[in-house]
Amino acid sequence: MTTADIGVIGLAVMGRNLILNMNDQGFTVAAYNRTTERVDEFTAGEAAGTAVVGVHSLDELVAALQPPRRIMLMIKAGPAVDATIDSLVPLLSPGDIIIDGGNSLFTDTMRRTAQVEALGLRYVGAGVSGGEEGARHGPSIMPGGSASAWPEVQPVFQTVAAQVDGVPCSDWISRDGSGHYVKMVHNGIEYGDMQVIAEAYDIMHRGLGMTHDEMHAVFAEWNQGKLDSYLVEITADILAFRDEAGDPLLEKILDTAGQKGTGKWTVMSSMELGQPVTLVAEAVYARIVSSLKNDRLTAATQLGGPSPNIDGDRSAILADLHDALYASKITSYAQGFMLLDAAAVEYDWDLDFSSIASMWRGGCIIRSRFLGEVMTAYRDRPEVRSLLLQPFFAGEVTAAQDGWRRTIARATAAGIAVPAYSSALAFYDGYRSGRTPANLIQAQRDYFGAHTYERIDKSRGEFFHTNWTGEGGDVSSTTYTV
Repeated sequence: MTTADIGVIGLAVMGRNLILNMNDQGFTVAAYNRTTERVDEFTAGEAAGTAVVGVHSLDELVAALQPPRRIMLMIKAGPAVDATIDSLVPLLSPGDIIIDGGNSLFTDTMRRTAQVEALGLRYVGAGVSGGEEGARHGPSIMPGGSASAWPEVQPVFQTVAAQVDGVPCSDWISRDGSGHYVKMVHNGIEYGDMQVIAEAYDIMHRGLGMTHDEMHAVFAEWNQGKLDSYLVEITADILAFRDEAGDPLLEKILDTAGQKGTGKWTVMSSMELGQPVTLVAEAVYARIVSSLKNDRLTAATQLGGPSPNIDGDRSAILADLHDALYASKITSYAQGFMLLDAAAVEYDWDLDFSSIASMWRGGCIIRSRFLGEVMTAYRDRPEVRSLLLQPFFAGEVTAAQDGWRRTIARATAAGIAVPAYSSALAFYDGYRSGRTPANLIQAQRDYFGAHTYERIDKSRGEFFHTNWTGEGGDVSSTTYTV
């Protein structure tokens, strides 16, 4: 049988396009799908005339690969991955590499890495971003797992990945589940980016009464400046699109947003690690609110509020809206990197923030000009872990915050929900405050539960309890962790 460079299991959209990308770059790929009819359909269709080798069993797949074998799973995350690993392991030899290119939960990847390594094999959890277009022409690939596998998969990944300024949008992340964790945070940031853009559209459309052509022009202009990004670019395209009747298709799409779980995972992890990824959380909740369509239709007839009209100088309002979107975006990325920093400590990962930002500059959904500045900031000052404290971004947010505040005030007065802008600003104001009202919360906790508190006139780590009513005891319940 023909000796292939790499095997791919799973011939859905991402798997097919990645295989064709690998083929274009000179790699011979053995393609397998559990439903073998798809293999024949693929090799006779899209892959006709290529060097792609179709196989009809895992035994054939393993036999087609030169050692050390590299087998990439492009299948649905969850039990299917475990089942495929269990079927593959008995067929493989020591040193062979299993690669999971799906959106697996990072803790599953940690478990699977340990399981596979214990059997003398190697495991890579590789986050792949960019959708079908990215898979076909150059995705962002974020691999982590068995470090000794990187030299074996590097030639493939860095060749098929997107290239920005001659640098491939793929590099080694760290051990076990780190690659899938970075991809998870990427997706969480993606949720936030989409929400801040949607809020800008809502203000333009309902608040300012702008036509789709007018909104298209604004987003197209924004895409030439600081907000230059894939998501702003496609938003401009969407606003210009007309259906068969000549009407804006966007207005005929049901306003209920779906989600596959990576945004939720990001928020859950942020809570476990004690990091305030508030904008992503609001983006997830905004999708949940959108799904309550029947409730919202009822509430719209029963709950009062202001008319969603925003009056004033449109050009000034749009300039402020630009700044609100930009400042919120900066804050969201700052929160995302704070979460990555906490995860690195918790899971003993060596994460290079500059490298991660570089990988996100091309191929992936959040690719943007903005990420070049993030890459540079962390390359030049890696010791400054908060993006908001990096000099460039501190200056940008300071310059944008007046428009940010005015935008939120206008939207609130008009009854237009802007949860992402509002939560980002609330975090920013809380983060820059040397004092918060949490002292009252600690007093309340001690009052009703004897949970103790620290004092600003005493050393940190020394805890106190007060008998607030004269009827309680002097014994505290427990200290607290922040």
